[in-house]
Amino acid sequence: MNTTRRIADPVQLSLSFLERVWGPSHDLDAIDELMTEDYTITTGGISITGRNEFKEWVRSFQQKLTDAITVSQETIRNESGDRVISRWICTGKNNGIFGLLADGREVTFTGIAIWSVRDNRLAACWVERSALELYQKLKHEHS
Repeated sequence: MNTTRRIADPVQLSLSFLERVWGPSHDLDAIDELMTEDYTITTGGISITGRNEFKEWVRSFQQKLTDAITVSQETIRNESGDRVISRWICTGKNNGIFGLLADGREVTFTGIAIWSVRDNRLAACWVERSALELYQKLKHEHS
């Protein structure tokens, strides 16, 4: 018997992803449920393809930004429901993000994710985040 939950509403699908994977529980197993097997994220000009590869990318990011929490500020879907856009804020503690000294400083940055949805799962994501501004702030405050 298949006990996998299906979320028909693409907005709820994206919110569930942020809450479960980027919320306090950091439930990386939710990726198996919420993403297609060939899920691809493109961020910073780099694409990561496949659920397992994506899990490793998330795990590595969460090790560099401990206590990482991402909260949706606004979510919009297109009329057909095959695209969802989310504007979010991520907070955490610097544990070597951007290769900088791990000093435990509070970190906050913003971003936008555009997801494609296929078969009631997230299939692809394009992320733009305020990484340069965050890097400059952390680098400046450390100098």
